Amino acid sequence: MKPLLHRVAETHRPVVHFTLDGQPASALVGDTVLTAVLTASAQLRRNEFSGAPRAGFCLMGACQDCWMQTAAGERLRACSTFIAPGMALLSAGIEA
Repeated sequence: MKPLLHRVAETHRPVVHFTLDGQPASALVGDTVLTAVLTASAQLRRNEFSGAPRAGFCLMGACQDCWMQTAAGERLRACSTFIAPGMALLSAGIEA
């Protein structure tokens, strides 16, 4: 799948490695999880009810549309959480 976002600036920052659905991916130091995922994938996650692709909505932590889950089961807001080395993220819907 082609990434939704393409980085055009600030390419000099150090690289951060993480996994998305078990696949290796990379972002840059200072990226939010939202930016990291959307520069590696065409969607942030799938809606837990309809399965439709989601990419965040308000981008400031108010709408609840960017919740993601880590492989360990932790929930996080992708738009307001910074990517960290070794993060293991899942693009499936949040489990209740």
